[in-house]
Amino acid sequence: MAPSESAPTIALALRAATDRLAAAGVPDPGVDAELLLAHVLGTSRGGVQAAGIRGDRLAATDAATLGDLVDRRATRVPLQHLTGLAPFRQLVLQVGPGVFVPRPETEIVAQFAIDSLSAAASPTPIGVDLGTGSGALALAMATEVPHALVYGVEKSPDAFVWARGNAEFVGATNARIVRGDLDTALSELDGTVDVVVSNPPYVPDDAIPRDPEVRFHDPEAALYGGPDGLDVVRLVSRAGLRLAHTGGTIVIEHGEWQGEAVRDILSADGWRAAATHPDLTRRDRATTALRP
Repeated sequence: MAPSESAPTIALALRAATDRLAAAGVPDPGVDAELLLAHVLGTSRGGVQAAGIRGDRLAATDAATLGDLVDRRATRVPLQHLTGLAPFRQLVLQVGPGVFVPRPETEIVAQFAIDSLSAAASPTPIGVDLGTGSGALALAMATEVPHALVYGVEKSPDAFVWARGNAEFVGATNARIVRGDLDTALSELDGTVDVVVSNPPYVPDDAIPRDPEVRFHDPEAALYGGPDGLDVVRLVSRAGLRLAHTGGTIVIEHGEWQGEAVRDILSADGWRAAATHPDLTRRDRATTALRP
């Protein structure tokens, strides 16, 4: 049914939604309002902006749905949980409760892994993502290096379901999602892997995340990494040594103040040429090293 002449315009609906989200302290409230309405209307953010300029009106049912979503976002339910989708590099992934929402800063981590996988000498290079969560890193490698074979390992049963679903959702037929512990998973690949990548939990146990979206909605197992935040990094380093062949690469995401500590862990385990790299905000975000 077409909206009536008395229905609110999309521009007014967006303004009201933006004001509601801003009052709740939501970062970038105008962006979130546009993305929520795009979800309701089954269009893009650009489509919503164009409709607002045209003076289009919002049907009553769509206005009610938008209002409900805005109310939930105002309680700091993650935007991605409300839309069910999260963009990551060239992909759009399905996300929701039980899985860590991929972040833009992780895209630079994917870039290092993709570059190393692309440069591998093997005609079918092998990549492994330890603790794959939604599958973001594994599926970015698989889709951007289509001649590679990529494995994503995940221990959490909830996250494993999301990752396996995302592999099918994006059509990554060269990706294998495996449920298991990174200490022991994929032993059949020991000494054959070109690139090992991980975005492990690295928040210290007593460092409570500031954002409610993270604190209350991301799985604790994907956030907290022990007293110094690096317990799982240590496991990833040792598992990487087991999996990688000589000359293979490891790429680990970490907090902006952890670069030196991660380099020390890798060097002590025997990795060479450990180096830390900034993300697009110039914060240290990833450390790489080579298997001797």
